[in-house]
Amino acid sequence: MTEEVRWIADEMLGKLARYLRFLGYDVRYAKDMKDGEILEAARAEGRIILTRDELLARRGKARAFRLISPEIERQLSEVRRLFPTLRTEVQFLRCSVCNGNLVIADKSTPAPPKGVPQNVWDTIHEVSICTSCGHAYWEGTHTEEIRQTLARAFQDRP
Repeated sequence: MTEEVRWIADEMLGKLARYLRFLGYDVRYAKDMKDGEILEAARAEGRIILTRDELLARRGKARAFRLISPEIERQLSEVRRLFPTLRTEVQFLRCSVCNGNLVIADKSTPAPPKGVPQNVWDTIHEVSICTSCGHAYWEGTHTEEIRQTLARAFQDRP
């Protein structure tokens, strides 16, 4: 079995990092990191660099890909062209905030985890919690909006 691609997204691609995490990918967001730090982290952690910075892409050579568009849907489309096996469906595997792993919450307790409204806890079948930061996730209107963005991004374009 081949190892799944892991990315590091530069500061210009924070929204893309979140969307790739929505797809279940391990994406480090390089906020406040200098180019040299990004290059070193990519090498040390076996990550592919995603950037809009031409110089960083050149310095990263084969381990870096420069994206052109500032728009999330086009960025996702660009990544899919570069990585044709990219998942296209939301996966509750990674935290979109901190990149931590998600686990399904234990529904045997009557009280919801922090950040989960009681009505959600009582009505939603599955709630996922980040093991690193505690952020909670469940199917809702926000997830549908994310799915619509992904559908537009991955539709065949002429």
